[in-house]
Amino acid sequence: MSVAHLRETAEMRHPAAVTEARGEDGDPASAAALLGRGPEHRMAASILAALLSVGVVTGTVNLFVGNTVHEGHRWIYVGAILLSAVAAVTLALRRRATGAQTFALVLLGDAVYVVVAMCVENPSRHATPLMLLFPSFFAAWFLRRWQFAVNLVLTPLACLLGMWTPLETPVGMAVDVALNAGMLNVAALGVYLLRNRVQRLLEATQALSSVDPLTGLHNRRYLVEQAPRVWRQARRDGTGVAAMVLDLDHFKRLNDAHGHAAGDAVLRAVAGALSATVRPADVLARTGGEELVVLCMVSDPGEAGRLAERLRAAVAGCRADGGYGVTASIGTALTRPVDGEEPRDALWRLVHRADAAMYEAKQHGRDRVASSPIPQPRPAPAPDPVRATRAPDLA
Repeated sequence: MSVAHLRETAEMRHPAAVTEARGEDGDPASAAALLGRGPEHRMAASILAALLSVGVVTGTVNLFVGNTVHEGHRWIYVGAILLSAVAAVTLALRRRATGAQTFALVLLGDAVYVVVAMCVENPSRHATPLMLLFPSFFAAWFLRRWQFAVNLVLTPLACLLGMWTPLETPVGMAVDVALNAGMLNVAALGVYLLRNRVQRLLEATQALSSVDPLTGLHNRRYLVEQAPRVWRQARRDGTGVAAMVLDLDHFKRLNDAHGHAAGDAVLRAVAGALSATVRPADVLARTGGEELVVLCMVSDPGEAGRLAERLRAAVAGCRADGGYGVTASIGTALTRPVDGEEPRDALWRLVHRADAAMYEAKQHGRDRVASSPIPQPRPAPAPDPVRATRAPDLA
C-alpha cells in the first residue's frame, strides 16, 4: 500500500459538495446552494440589499419631483420606501438571507411595484412593469421550485394592479397585462432553466471528482472529505473508527498473464462484491491500483475483525467474466476519536497502521486478515514523593 502516495493527496480539498444542494422536492434549494453554502449565502443578501437600495434612492427622488406622486397617496408611498430601506439595511448588516427571507423579499418587490404604480401620477413613465424584472429574475435563480411557481402566478396579478386604469378597455388591459407579464415570466423561466443546467453540470463535475471511473467506487478525495463526518459521529455515538486496507494478491501477475482488460474486469467484480458487503454507513474507496480502503464505525475490535473477514470472503468468492478471480490481504486498525484532533491527520495515522497490518497479512501467506494493535495511552508520570510531601516554602 502506497501510504506516501495517499498522503500527497491528503491536502487536496474538493469543491463544495453540490450533491446536497437539492431540497426535499428534488429542486435546487438556491443558486447559493450550488456553491455549497445553502440558502444562507451572503451573495443573495448583498444583491437584495443593493437592489432595494437602488429602489429606495429612486423612490426618494420621485418624492421631490413635482406632480410625480399623488398627494393623497404620499403617505402610502413613503411607507413603502421606508419598508424597503429597513429591509436593505437589515440585509446589509446581517449579510445573510435564509430561503424564507429571500422568498418574502421577492414578494415585497412585487408589492412595492404595485404600491408605487398606484401612487404615482404617470405609472407608464415612473412605474413600468420592468420594475418586476428584478424580483422575477431573483426568484428564478434563488428560490425553490414551488416558490418560483408562486411568483410566476403573482406576476400577472401585480401587472394588472399596477397597470389598472379606468380609462382602459378590458380587452386593451388584458392585452397589455398578457404582453408584459408574459415577457417577464418567459424571461424568468429562461433563467430558471439555466440554473437547472448549471446544477446538472456541477453535479456531473462532483461525480467526476469523487468517483473512480473504472469501478464506480469513491476515490481517495472522497475518503478524505468523509473523515470529519465519521470522526464527529463517532465522538457523538461513543464508538470507534476502523480503517481496513485491502490489497489484491498477485494482481500484477494476473495483469501480466491475462492482460489489463482481465485485470480491469476483476477490479470491477471485486468492487461489486465489496459494495454488496459493506454497510450503508461505511465508506468504501479505491485509493489507487489494486488498493482499497474501508472506513467504518465499530464498537470493538471484534466487530472490525468480523467485517474484515466478510470482505475477504467476498473478494475470494467473486469471479469476473472469463472466470478470473483474486484474493485479498486485509489489514485493520482501530482508534477512538478524541476531541481536538484533526480528523484528516487522524485518518492517515489510522490508514498507516492498517497498511502495516496488511503487509503483515501478506507476509503470513496472503488471503487473510491481520489487525494492528490498539495504541495504549502513555501513563502519566508518577508524582515525586519527596516533592509531594515537602512543605510549601513561605519565605
